[in-house]
Amino acid sequence: MKTIEDLGDLRGKRVLVRSDFNVPLDGTTITDDGRVRAALPTLQALLAAGARVVVTAHLGRPKGAPEDKYSLKPVADRLSELLGQPVALATDVVGDSAKATVAALQDGQIALLENIRFDPRETSKVDAERAELAGELAGLADVFVSDGFGVVHRKQASVYDVAQVLPHAVGQLVLKEVASLRKATDDPARPYVVVLGGSKVSDKLGVIANLLTKADRLLIGGGMLFTFLAAKGYSVGDSLLEEDQIETVKGYLAQAEEAGVEIVLPTDIVVADEFKADSPAQVVAADAIPDGKIGLDIGPESSALFASKIVDAKTVVWNGPAGVFEFEAFAGGTRAVAQALVDAGENGGFTIVGGGDSAAAVRTLGFDEAGFGHISTGGGASLEFLEGKTLPGIAVLED
Repeated sequence: MKTIEDLGDLRGKRVLVRSDFNVPLDGTTITDDGRVRAALPTLQALLAAGARVVVTAHLGRPKGAPEDKYSLKPVADRLSELLGQPVALATDVVGDSAKATVAALQDGQIALLENIRFDPRETSKVDAERAELAGELAGLADVFVSDGFGVVHRKQASVYDVAQVLPHAVGQLVLKEVASLRKATDDPARPYVVVLGGSKVSDKLGVIANLLTKADRLLIGGGMLFTFLAAKGYSVGDSLLEEDQIETVKGYLAQAEEAGVEIVLPTDIVVADEFKADSPAQVVAADAIPDGKIGLDIGPESSALFASKIVDAKTVVWNGPAGVFEFEAFAGGTRAVAQALVDAGENGGFTIVGGGDSAAAVRTLGFDEAGFGHISTGGGASLEFLEGKTLPGIAVLED
C-alpha cells in the first residue's frame, strides 16, 4: 500500500480523506472523542504539507437522507479545537455547499463534508450508484487517503469506489491498525489469548471458528457467555440467550477440546432482577443461575480467573466487554479484564483492545490508553480482520 509520503508534494493539492467519526453523542455533545483524536496524526501531517484537506465521514445510521441528529457539526467543532484551527463544515455531501467550501480552501486549511450517509448512494448495493457518488467525490479532490479503519470492511462509495478513481494512499491510522492486527494474526507471540465479550455469539461466529485454529486460550464473557453455559446444559434464567446457536457452540467446545485450545468460561455470575443500574446485584455460581434472574457481569471469582489467564500472555486481543460496564454494579468484570491487559503489557505482552464497546469501556473506566499496545477504532473491522476475511477498503489500496 502506498503511504502519504508516496504521493509526492501535496502543497496546494486537494486531498480527500475518509475518516471514521462515528462517535457517541449525548444530544450534540460527543461523549467519547477517541475516533476524532485517532484521526489527528494523518490530518496534521497533510495540513503541515500544505494540502487542502477535505474530510468525508459518517455518523450513526441515517436512512440515506439528512437528519439533524446525525449532523457532523459536533465533530467539526471538536476537530477544530483539537487541530487549533477552523474546520469549515459543508452543509451537504457533494452539492453546492461542498463545492463552494472546498473551492474556498487555501493551502494548509481543512473542510469537513456533511455526513456521507445522508446520500443513499454511499451504501448502495448497486455498483453504478456507488460509482456515481465516488465520481462526484473525486471531483472535489486530486488524491484520496483512506484513514477510516472502522469502515474498511464496507464496500462503500467513500471507502472502496473512490479509491478506484483517484490516486490513493493509506493514512497513518489504517496503517497502524493493520500492522497491529497482523501481529495477532500472522505469527502471534505465545501464549496467544483472546477475550471475547459483547452481547451475541452470532456476531462472532466466524471469529471463534478462525481463532480455534490459532489461539491458545479463548475467554468468553459478556452476553454471549450464556449461550456457552446453555451448551454445557446449565440453566441461564432470563439472561440473554441465542437458542438457535446452542448446537453451534457445542461444536466449538468439542473442536476446542480436540485442538487443545483452552476455552475459559466464568465460574460465577453477577445477576439481577432487571436490566437497570440500580437493580440489586447478587453473585451466583455459573451453573446455578436462578429462574427469573438476568446475568449482567462475570463474578469476582471469574474476574480473578480471567486475569490469571491473561497476565502471562505474549499476545492478547480483547473484543467485547465482560458485562454491562455502563452500570457500575456490573462493571467489575470488564475492569478486571482491562487491568489484566495492562498487567500483561507490563510483562512484555502485546495487547490489542478491539474497538467498539471495548475501547469505550477502557476510557469510561478511566484507564490510561498508553497502558495498551493498541486500541482499535474499528470493532467490526477488527473482528473481520481476525476472522481472516478480505477487507474491501484495504484490498482496494493494494496496488
